[in-house]
Amino acid sequence: MTAAVNMRPTVAGEEKHIPRVLISAGSSSSGKTTVTIGLLAALSKAGYKVQPFKVGLDYIDPSYYSEITGRRARNIDGYLMDEERVRDVFLHGCETDEEADIAIIEGVRGLYEGLESLSDIGSTAQIAKTLDCPVILVLNARSITRSAAAIVSGFKAFDPQVNIAGVILNNIGGQRHAKKAKEAIEHYTGVPVIGIIPRNNEMMISMRHLGLVPAIEERRRSADFDARISTIRDVITEGVDIDLVLDIARQVAPLPIPTGTIFVRREVTEKPVIGIALDEAFNFYYHDNLELLELAGAELRYFSPVHDEHLPDVDGIYIGGGYPELFAAELEANASMRKDIKAASEAGLPIYGECGGLMYLTNKLTTGVKGKGAYNMADMPESTHEMVGALPGHTLMGHKRVVSYNIGSLTLDTVIGKTGNNFRAHEFHHSEVTELPSDAKFAIKLTRGTGIIDGWDGLTVNNTLGCYAHLVASSYEEFSKSFVEFVREKKKE
Repeated sequence: MTAAVNMRPTVAGEEKHIPRVLISAGSSSSGKTTVTIGLLAALSKAGYKVQPFKVGLDYIDPSYYSEITGRRARNIDGYLMDEERVRDVFLHGCETDEEADIAIIEGVRGLYEGLESLSDIGSTAQIAKTLDCPVILVLNARSITRSAAAIVSGFKAFDPQVNIAGVILNNIGGQRHAKKAKEAIEHYTGVPVIGIIPRNNEMMISMRHLGLVPAIEERRRSADFDARISTIRDVITEGVDIDLVLDIARQVAPLPIPTGTIFVRREVTEKPVIGIALDEAFNFYYHDNLELLELAGAELRYFSPVHDEHLPDVDGIYIGGGYPELFAAELEANASMRKDIKAASEAGLPIYGECGGLMYLTNKLTTGVKGKGAYNMADMPESTHEMVGALPGHTLMGHKRVVSYNIGSLTLDTVIGKTGNNFRAHEFHHSEVTELPSDAKFAIKLTRGTGIIDGWDGLTVNNTLGCYAHLVASSYEEFSKSFVEFVREKKKE
């Protein structure tokens, strides 16, 4: 038996004032992530409880935000979530881990980039309007001065419902450059320039083929991790008027509180234990996914496929995405862990592998494939490594690049839901699974997206399921409830 406890009792029409600001840009690579890191670090050092958010479906940027603030960074997406759900996730994030003093949201790509050309669905602008949130525009001002005013003017006029409340100029070459660009923007647009960031190579953070190197790996491999974050913090503190950022954030209207919430704790008499793979190779998890598993009644037990010799005592396993291709030699060398996971799969233990987890569960993984090219990929030697073998197939890393939202429905009862369940999710990978047997069984049919083969995803054997789809539990509600119930029922058998 279970009992549900609403974590946020609300009254219809109730509102809440949360200081908030959204950091966006004219385009990708303008410096908004670095500016966001610096602001989070500066405000945290000043004693503020800062709740970070990321627009869109990104694992890596939020890993830095969580590391810096000590709070769980949350993802919000206007395509996967309706307005009520966006507000629910936002308010929950600000109320959990102690009440936040301010929320800092980093946008995705350019301010108006989204799913479609003629609507703002899936864009940063959509979230700014949903959360009635002022925008600070980070502008890459390298080699431009007066033209910067034209860019800001265009962004301001494009959608008058978006409140561009300030501009931060990045990549400024000197005082004369800064003065001309600032004067032009403020004269022609009326938008204040609240920050001037000089060109500075020390602001760079390690990059890789999916973006930044995850914080968990960067911290373990870089002795100067904290020093580099401190450098970014100091540059932002010196170049940005932090008091003005706070003023902009505080001058927001209260947000209407949704009458319902998905963050409901289910009191259970027995908690199934779900093992979560977490290390340098596997760390792509949305915090909402893990928290909602716990709220649904699971106990989470973390383990490392790279470092731990054996699988802990668990009733189910969740292997998220990450970079197994960069740690393939280490994963292969840990034969005892691979053996344990394969034996667990053969015994019927529920196992869910997502993207990188799917790759690890196949028979083998090949990197540096000749003739496959390299799409912004990290340097990987030509090599083949044995993986778990719980699922059939040979994973190849190559030039194939899939970045897409996807829409799918379950055609079988699985650990993530029952036949007929529908979901919206996303996929982002540079690999493909080959050498599949003719009788390979799939549990997911996609109407949008690529999947594993011919629009099919969810390769399954016994109770093991591997997908390229990344599910977002705050969008697909069945994920956490189904996962916990499936594991609980299999434990009883």
